Amino acid sequence: MSGLPNCPKCNSEYTYEDGTMLICPECAHEWSKDAAADAEDEDVKVVRDAVGNLLQDGDTVTVAKDLKIKGTNSVVKVGTKVKNIRLVDGDHDIDAKVPGFGPMGLKSQFVKKAD
Repeated sequence: MSGLPNCPKCNSEYTYEDGTMLICPECAHEWSKDAAADAEDEDVKVVRDAVGNLLQDGDTVTVAKDLKIKGTNSVVKVGTKVKNIRLVDGDHDIDAKVPGFGPMGLKSQFVKKAD
């Protein structure tokens, strides 16, 4: 139609430009033109931590806040270092073995990349 990319959220073809942003009129999703260009270049999922650092498979992260473990009274304490993460699709976008707890899924918004 207009040569603009489809909406990454709902795949609508009716996207339009507004300054430096692309907007979908059907689901109201907004994204930058740069992000759209990067997405066209690579089909790699971009996962960022709580402060915006790019995460990759094999990275080491630290837990940024106390995390209650569903179904138990246990808590993963802030500052817990988790090594060798694996990025996956889904709500919990990190699979890892948390020391003292075993394998579990984590959300990237609750971790920070370790230096």
